[in-house]
Amino acid sequence: MARVLLLAVIFCFSMALPGNAPGVGAQADSFYKGKTIRIMVGSTAGGFYDRWGRLFGKYMGKYIPGQPEFIVQNMTGAGSVIAANHVYSVAKPDGLTLVMPLNGVYIDQFVGRKEVQFDMRKFRFIGSPVTESIIFYMRADAPYKNIADIIKAKEPPKCGGSGTASSDYILSKVLEETVGAKFNSILGYAGGTEIDMAVEKNEVVCRAHSMSAHFGREPFDSWHKKGFDRHLVQTSRKRDPRAGDTPTLLELFDQYKVPENSRRLAQVLLAAGDFGRPIMVTPGTPPDRIKILRDAFLKTLNDPEVIDEAKRGRMDIDPATGEELEKLVKEIFDSPPEVVEKVKKILAN
Repeated sequence: MARVLLLAVIFCFSMALPGNAPGVGAQADSFYKGKTIRIMVGSTAGGFYDRWGRLFGKYMGKYIPGQPEFIVQNMTGAGSVIAANHVYSVAKPDGLTLVMPLNGVYIDQFVGRKEVQFDMRKFRFIGSPVTESIIFYMRADAPYKNIADIIKAKEPPKCGGSGTASSDYILSKVLEETVGAKFNSILGYAGGTEIDMAVEKNEVVCRAHSMSAHFGREPFDSWHKKGFDRHLVQTSRKRDPRAGDTPTLLELFDQYKVPENSRRLAQVLLAAGDFGRPIMVTPGTPPDRIKILRDAFLKTLNDPEVIDEAKRGRMDIDPATGEELEKLVKEIFDSPPEVVEKVKKILAN
């Protein structure tokens, strides 16, 4: 009898603990039933952000209890600041609105741009399907054969960008600060597809973007066959086999004897590659729903159909967890004051 009483006391005590009350698990599992989750993509249709958003929209629902519907919506503008502002300030913190901004959107907050209405440290990260290195391409008929030509040029090349958080703009500033290569950044394009079209029309002659996108879709497949573009630098630590003749940024740093403080600055500015294709949810979203979304995110990336579709679309899978991305955000915003001020000096406008 004493043992039965003891077990009864333990059961009652455990049920009184937070999260163990009757029906709590069931409530969490049933919340999404009959609901619709929106993924706000901060760039235009057709690019890799959009393609990843639609892949998650197609498959992720079956790994969420209640199997909610998904809607993918493109919300472009200001280098995806508009989309991030919307999910941070307008969307309800109920786990029904996700955002996929450009991976460099943290820079806009880092330098204190007035358009920013969000705090990256308060977003809850679900994860990223891939980490990304950046490749800088140039029209082959442009008079710049390598970074040395740009350094010596009397007129800097015109490069397209969507905004001050885009990889195009960031890498150009890193190269200017570290090796002295100057660029004329033409900003305001809605997304990468529009920049590529501008390159074809010769409105601009260069762009920097993710390695996976450059070797994963048109127009680049056709460009490479025709010799339309050349590759000037890549940010991966080792040369990617797909661009084996293209120097890495570290090789340029060694060639031009870039000092350590400038290299640290470049690490902060190029952290976007570590963010990859981040998926975030509104601050204040209940922890149980964040866990549901994170679990569904990882299960989606292990789905054989998703793996096959990504492979056919030449979309690399190398995921980072939400916890890893939140740690990265903290490291960035805890940078030494001298690094923070240097970044602001370079990028603030």
